[in-house]
Amino acid sequence: MNIYGKYDVVMLRRKSRIQNRSRDESESGDAREHMGRLRAYLKQSFTSVTIMVIPHARQKPLRLRVSALGLFCCICLTFVGAGYVVSEGVRTAEYYGMKKKLSYFSSQLMEVKSAMLTLRKTESEFSKLVSLNSKKKILEQADTSSDMGSIIDVDLLKKQVRETIESVAEIREYVREEKSVYESTPTGWPVRGQISSPFGPRIHPITGEEAFHSGIDIRANPGSPVKATADGIVSFANWRDDTGYCVVLEHGHGYTTVYAHNRSLKVKVGQRVHRGEEISLSGSTGSSTGPHVHYEVWKEGRHVNPAPYLKDLS
Repeated sequence: MNIYGKYDVVMLRRKSRIQNRSRDESESGDAREHMGRLRAYLKQSFTSVTIMVIPHARQKPLRLRVSALGLFCCICLTFVGAGYVVSEGVRTAEYYGMKKKLSYFSSQLMEVKSAMLTLRKTESEFSKLVSLNSKKKILEQADTSSDMGSIIDVDLLKKQVRETIESVAEIREYVREEKSVYESTPTGWPVRGQISSPFGPRIHPITGEEAFHSGIDIRANPGSPVKATADGIVSFANWRDDTGYCVVLEHGHGYTTVYAHNRSLKVKVGQRVHRGEEISLSGSTGSSTGPHVHYEVWKEGRHVNPAPYLKDLS
């Protein structure tokens, strides 16, 4: 390396040191500037503020000296305290409101209990009278010496019934369920006629062999209307070699009915029918020795004797 090259290297190093020194001085200046600002903020924060309270009477004014930071903290604490007081006031108001409602509901509950006890007592007395099963005995045993008003306060009872009307929903649900069971239970005769073959073991009229008869045969004139014995849906309505034209109804609650040996059908699969609705005309189709309706009742998938279901439900 010649002398000029060495000179250039030295100059570059010197220039680099100068630049580094300038950058350090600049950063140091920035740090000092930030520290100066921080000191100024702290100084302003701790600057004293004088608050004067001047009374109307002839007394010396009251002077309070507090730092700006302390005053700011006092204001913040004041707002926090005010918010807490307001929230506690709202909670207290809600508490007393709920307490008032609870007291009202408790009084209503006591009235309902009183009404229930009155009704039970009255029901017991009427049950005793009805169990006598005789008008003469009822009149002999009836106690009319006491004041009925002391047993039932009609006005109070009406009021309590109005206030507890929601309890009727349970009764309605019970009646709805019982009505559904009633509408699904086979009742009455499917066709006008007489029973020619009962339910149970018998000698088959065609084969001459002993066999179990899964339903009853009702002798009827050809073309007599055959009616559904309960509400239901048609699950089968077609021809079978043994039963001829046959209708099967699904009623729900485990009940199924079968109507066989019809001359013609008046319903189709999927159709909804009601008790007493005409579903076919009687005949002698399939394996039959004469015009009749073979009627079956199924309960939970098993044959049962249809005879008890021929009577109207009471």
